[in-house]
Amino acid sequence: MRALYDADAIRAAEAPLLASLPAGTLMQRAATALARRCAQLVGRTYGARIVLLVGSGNNGGDALFAGAMLARRGSRVDALLVADSAHAEGQAAFVAAGGRCVPAGGDDDARLFAHADLVIDGMLGIGASGALRPAYARLAQLAAAGDAVVVAVDVPSGVDASSGTVEGTAVRADVTVTFGGGKTGLLVAPGADYAGAVEVVEIGLGLPEASAYALDADDVDALLPAPDTESDKYARGVLGLVAGSDRYTGAAVMAVGGALATGVGMVRFVGAAHPAELVRARWPEVVVSVAERGDVEALSAAGRVQAWAVGSGLGTDAAAAATVRAVLQSEEPVVVDADALTVVAEHPEWVRERTGPTLLTPHAGEFARLVGAKRDEVEAQRLRHVTAAARDLRATVLLKGSSTIVADPDGRVRINTAQTPFLASAGSGDVLTGVCGALVAGGLSTLDAGAAAAFLHGLAGLLAAGEPAAPLTPMDVVDALPRAVRAVRG
Repeated sequence: MRALYDADAIRAAEAPLLASLPAGTLMQRAATALARRCAQLVGRTYGARIVLLVGSGNNGGDALFAGAMLARRGSRVDALLVADSAHAEGQAAFVAAGGRCVPAGGDDDARLFAHADLVIDGMLGIGASGALRPAYARLAQLAAAGDAVVVAVDVPSGVDASSGTVEGTAVRADVTVTFGGGKTGLLVAPGADYAGAVEVVEIGLGLPEASAYALDADDVDALLPAPDTESDKYARGVLGLVAGSDRYTGAAVMAVGGALATGVGMVRFVGAAHPAELVRARWPEVVVSVAERGDVEALSAAGRVQAWAVGSGLGTDAAAAATVRAVLQSEEPVVVDADALTVVAEHPEWVRERTGPTLLTPHAGEFARLVGAKRDEVEAQRLRHVTAAARDLRATVLLKGSSTIVADPDGRVRINTAQTPFLASAGSGDVLTGVCGALVAGGLSTLDAGAAAAFLHGLAGLLAAGEPAAPLTPMDVVDALPRAVRAVRG
């Protein structure tokens, strides 16, 4: 897993090194790696035109030292100084190497961007927060308007490195070269949308155990339950799935499909007659119990399960609420999605008072109703909202979106890195509910199940969309899930 840190943790880890190493050692390490990556991106150094955006802090120093190295290799490098002062040693090295310093804000700025092959953003560092000042925002806009490759030093200026919050304008980088350790805000939207490809450069920091991690395929492989020669359907997990209604018949089919394609041992479906008929027709291996919403006795009569998933297409009336409450009163782990989340928003105590594990899987709109916030507030500060909700509700919360975040009540966070915007379609979340339910029934904790499910679901979406990407349907994702499992296994 890739460890992710906030700005305070990185600065605390830097402090003992700064005290023990010769002055400038860490900056030289960072600048050397930055210059090397910029040379790779520009394809050549001799004759390349490079523009530095330089603030007064250490990120500006990194950019100036890297610019000096590139200038010595034959690049024409111009530094736009956005602040009244710049890193003194970095500026001296830059000028000595043939670099040219220009105060930002003049008529020449636009011409430099228009002819640049590469722009290096060193205006602000990981300690900055809040909206960019006008002079900084103007340079960010000029960089975005040009054709040059944009490389951010440590963090794109205007992005909060700890939370991913962006207030107004920010530099939109193609690549962010970040030092010492991964920054959480570079993988959480909206910051992730500005960071581009994130590359971590080790500079020798001794970092503590992180609370936030990003999983890759090897991590998911290690989490996935694997059958052995002694396994039976019960050992592989039995999922009770309560979904669908006369209006939302397809939700049941898609949720069941997501569970089966992930490898659960058995699905026991409980639902109204019409969705039950469709589930039988599409998935004959499923054990189906026909029950009207509100028939809570049908849940216990359905048979033994290791976990429940409830909510997809269920409705939100009194009968649906009675069903949701009955499921939440069980001792087994429960995955709560879609309409069940709307019901829980009116009765959060049903989740807080549970003794069994709970995984909530809202999109931003459902989450906003769940916590009484505005959707745009949630989207702007996803990490803060989801971690607070997990603590308050005493449940694992999977906040779906352009960067899916899974948060546990104890503060642990997992951030998904496998995703495609083509998953933003009706029914995609129903498939994810089935994937989550299958993994919880298979014995994973709600945190691990949510993280692994988000990765598999996103990877299946990428495989189904293809390259170049094309629109897909939720059932395309279901069909691609076995390929996604094989990919992480391989």
